[in-house]
Amino acid sequence: MPLQFYNTLTQKKELFKPIEKNLVKMYNCGPTVYNYAHIGNFRAYICSDILKRYLLYKGFAVKQIMNITDVDDKTIRDSQKEGLSLQEFTDKYTQAFFEDLEKLNIGRADVFPRATQHIHGIINLTKKLLDNGIAYQAKDGIYFSINKFKNYGKLSKIKLNETITGVRVKNDEYDKENAQDFALWKFWNEKDGDCVWESHFGKGRPGWHIECSVMAMQHLAEHFDIHTGGIDLIFPHHENEIAQSEAATGKKFVNYWLHNEYILVNGKKMSKSLGNFFTLCDLLTQGYKTRAIRYLLLSSHYRQQLNFTFQGIEAAEKVIEKFDIFFASLDEVKKRDNTVENEEIEKIIQRAKEQFEQAMDNDLEISQGLAAIFEFIRRINVLLSENKIGLKNAAAVVDFMKKIDSVLGVMHTEESVIPREIIMIAEEREKARKKKDFAVSDRLRKEIISKGYILDDTNTGYRLRKK
Repeated sequence: MPLQFYNTLTQKKELFKPIEKNLVKMYNCGPTVYNYAHIGNFRAYICSDILKRYLLYKGFAVKQIMNITDVDDKTIRDSQKEGLSLQEFTDKYTQAFFEDLEKLNIGRADVFPRATQHIHGIINLTKKLLDNGIAYQAKDGIYFSINKFKNYGKLSKIKLNETITGVRVKNDEYDKENAQDFALWKFWNEKDGDCVWESHFGKGRPGWHIECSVMAMQHLAEHFDIHTGGIDLIFPHHENEIAQSEAATGKKFVNYWLHNEYILVNGKKMSKSLGNFFTLCDLLTQGYKTRAIRYLLLSSHYRQQLNFTFQGIEAAEKVIEKFDIFFASLDEVKKRDNTVENEEIEKIIQRAKEQFEQAMDNDLEISQGLAAIFEFIRRINVLLSENKIGLKNAAAVVDFMKKIDSVLGVMHTEESVIPREIIMIAEEREKARKKKDFAVSDRLRKEIISKGYILDDTNTGYRLRKK
């Protein structure tokens, strides 16, 4: 199956074809750094990470931009509450965001542009829209006239004749029912404090929506391939991005718009405003592992809502353990005398590969892709238990799983070197177990666990693996 994505713009699946052969230019709406990101936010970043990883898996080169919104209504409001300058305040949360990305094994974008580093471009784009007659100056700022952009509403499917027109909205966020002329540049007032820049049309600060247009066009192009974000960004943010960008350039802004669904808690969207959210730190403090959290966030199709439960994380931890045991079992093949190679292994690998790719090519249907991998693991485990896998077979299976994990990013695929100290404890524990000295056996097992390793008893002895 050729690669296809569901395009929010056309509301249907479309074959993917990049503008430039073998190069994909992708923009991901990143965090507004006024607080720690919660796992509902991280679902969007993991979805874009899976998208990028799969494009790389398919052989594309990818140029990825993820912005940092470091000036808007919320960052100004909360920096003043904390008594910090805007830069001090946003630097703190930007650094925390980068640390969380690393913990969750989310690959770094090529560039993380910050809005405050693009003020000159924002001023120039605003001036261009003024010169084109599609923006106008009001008492409190420069506004985009949505009635003058004939295709306004094409992403979110709102109809202007059903809205109040000729009215302005200064807030960055608002509902579809209040679709009005939106702010490109907000003139300074006392509430903004020190957050102010000089411009042709008076000192002030940018509106939220124009920031992303400028950063996307500066770092990618005026017309590029993919733009991603949560469904809450479809309106007004992405709708306004399209309007101001296309009004300025006369070009189509983006070919494919991909939007992920919410994470729910008790049937409601996880959000800071509702207070029903968990940060990564919250979950790690409770003892959950980052690989399990990542797995939970990627395991459902990106266009399906994901209900967050602690039982869900615990189930994800069991899946991660299943992966770890599988790799440890493959490593055990080296200790056996079996040199016979099973000719069926390559066919089993090829079948799993085809099923995984068929699922992922179909708008990143990752749950079906995972089902193919779990069936593959089941079949290989049966052959392992029957001692029907040789060294070359095991190596081929590991190579295949490494390739799959280049997309998933949740497995420990590298062979771990067990320290001699741990092996010696395991040997002592094995002697105690054979003597049925269970008190000593249990004590030594706990000692191994305390040092960061897990010991599994198998039909052929014991197996050590890293926690």
